[in-house]
Amino acid sequence: MNKTYPNAHAALDGLVADGMTLAVGGFGLCGIPEALIAALRDSGKKNLTAISNTAGVDDFGLGLLLATRQIRKMISSYVGGNKEFERQYLTGELEVEFTPQGTLAEKLRAGGAGIPAFYTKTGYGTLVAEGKETRQFDGEWYVMEKSLTADVALVKAWKADRASNLLFRKSARNFNPLAAMAGRVCVAEVEEIVPTGALDPDQIHLPGIYVHRLVLNPTPEKRIEQRTVRSA
Repeated sequence: MNKTYPNAHAALDGLVADGMTLAVGGFGLCGIPEALIAALRDSGKKNLTAISNTAGVDDFGLGLLLATRQIRKMISSYVGGNKEFERQYLTGELEVEFTPQGTLAEKLRAGGAGIPAFYTKTGYGTLVAEGKETRQFDGEWYVMEKSLTADVALVKAWKADRASNLLFRKSARNFNPLAAMAGRVCVAEVEEIVPTGALDPDQIHLPGIYVHRLVLNPTPEKRIEQRTVRSA
């Protein structure tokens, strides 16, 4: 089966709709499926729920969808790099569900594994636990967290073979595989596609069974985050 599509717009055709939930890979500015996000913006679909570790920055990543008011709700962990996100949240335009980073990762992993909920110590006794079931195990208190799934997952990998087995580079491996497994349909954006069998089976990070559509983006932007604390 050929899962490769000619471009990001074609890869999303027939998949995206108003009001759907998306799991989007990325860690900071690393591993962002930028071509797929741009295509989603161009689709004009709105009232979206986006599950992602970060909310991008103002002109990149999910920041593009925030700028066009296409995201209704964000489920995320770190959002400090996006001023438009801050503005929308503080004015009540955007619904936000903040989740501790490790808990968010486990919510996606569990959702992809078919586990409906799990217990964690993280957040007990804080605002994170408000309204959630708590339970004691061996004298320690835990919070029950419900797992996450998505209608569509958008992920970014380094290499794929024609069977859509994926390899990720460094930090891009953090949330992308988890997002991919949590999506009922997964679309992967990759920098290189090689023949089936060219990848060492022991080195594959995500089996092709989780990936339904594949698109080549050989020249991604590859931004680097830098913080300047004083002038040179």
